[in-house]
Amino acid sequence: MKASRLRRGMNLWPPFLFAGIRVLELSDDYRHVRVRLRMHWWNRNYVGTHFGGSLFAMTDPFWMLLVLHHLGREHLVWDRAGEIDFVKPGRGDVFAEFRLTDEQLDEVRTRTADGGKALVWFSTDVVDEHGDVVARTRKQVYARRKNRNSVDGEAAKAM
Repeated sequence: MKASRLRRGMNLWPPFLFAGIRVLELSDDYRHVRVRLRMHWWNRNYVGTHFGGSLFAMTDPFWMLLVLHHLGREHLVWDRAGEIDFVKPGRGDVFAEFRLTDEQLDEVRTRTADGGKALVWFSTDVVDEHGDVVARTRKQVYARRKNRNSVDGEAAKAM
């Protein structure tokens, strides 16, 4: 799928649309994503800062999508785990960027070349308009080469 079409679709996807999350950039080569979360009355918590679930949601699908796009249909790719560390209260617009490198892809390809699985952690900072870190997130992506006899459901059980 063309990156511009996926970006538009994600911006209309209800979990992003109603949380105030917007994909600002998705590069044509699926190597870079930039996301913004706007502060609205509906995504504020009790003390008037960004709801933590929205901060995590703005970072949720991107590492898996980027890796999946580059590995292609011969691999199974899933989100396996996630973590968030809230550093300071988020007020106003906040942003997250994702940059997939050749080294990261090479690591996954090397670890899955013999049919084994790769569990790779990716990190992303959520920053405010001044560049101050609001939250640090980590996502663990599972990848494994498909074999001809595997079924996606069986692979999910093996995780």
